[in-house]
Amino acid sequence: MRRLALLTLLVISTAPLGAQLPAPNAAGVSAGHMHMMVRDPEAHKKIWVDVLGAQVVKSRALELLKLPGIFLMLGKAEPAEGSEGSTLDHFAFRAKDLAATSAKLKAAGIPLTRDDAVEIVAIFPDKVKVEFYAAPTLNTPLEHFHAHFYATDPDALRAWYVKHFGAAMPTPTNANAAGVPGIAFSFRKVATPLAATKGRSLDHIGFEVKDLEAFCKKLAADGVTFEMPFRDVPAIGLKIAFIVDPAGTRIELTEGLAAR
Repeated sequence: MRRLALLTLLVISTAPLGAQLPAPNAAGVSAGHMHMMVRDPEAHKKIWVDVLGAQVVKSRALELLKLPGIFLMLGKAEPAEGSEGSTLDHFAFRAKDLAATSAKLKAAGIPLTRDDAVEIVAIFPDKVKVEFYAAPTLNTPLEHFHAHFYATDPDALRAWYVKHFGAAMPTPTNANAAGVPGIAFSFRKVATPLAATKGRSLDHIGFEVKDLEAFCKKLAADGVTFEMPFRDVPAIGLKIAFIVDPAGTRIELTEGLAAR
């Protein structure tokens, strides 16, 4: 991801950012959302809205924080631990003005464990790890970038996402990456299995899927086990399902976010 970061990033504005999810790939999959379960959702919301310019979108019983290429969702819970130490270590954005992003985060009291001209590593409340990379050519202040998975067999995990999500294969600029529109995937090898994400502050990653019911039937036919099978939830205006990847990352599949 360091090499990809050199190609990118931005100035943070408190103005709302009007953005939408990218078009899906041939498998019907794109970025969807990151779902955090935290002690004080309003404190997290204040950071994302007031500091980083997220737009609040309300749809029926659902509240979303909207940033270019991704939605964030916040739920209230007493998380077991933060994102570090789990199979989904962090998610990341590119920023048009990284120095301004750094200044705003520090002014908001967010600890930075790395802070240089290329990358910021921020530890949000409840130990949610978020990275920011320099991308001065962006047309927006922020843009969603990548998710970083840790696994004992990263090649097998990458192949799982390629098979079931139509993820792109590694690129010449980053041999460790694959991804779907809106999210580049990075995979790091670890010696021993890490904790599953469920119950931690970064509880799960979400993917938006075109024709989710048919997609779920295909997953089932391919032997993927569902934590929660496909269902239509009118109260939030979404069709959803939950699965867990082979490393232990909880995944929510949605249909309906793209219209938000």
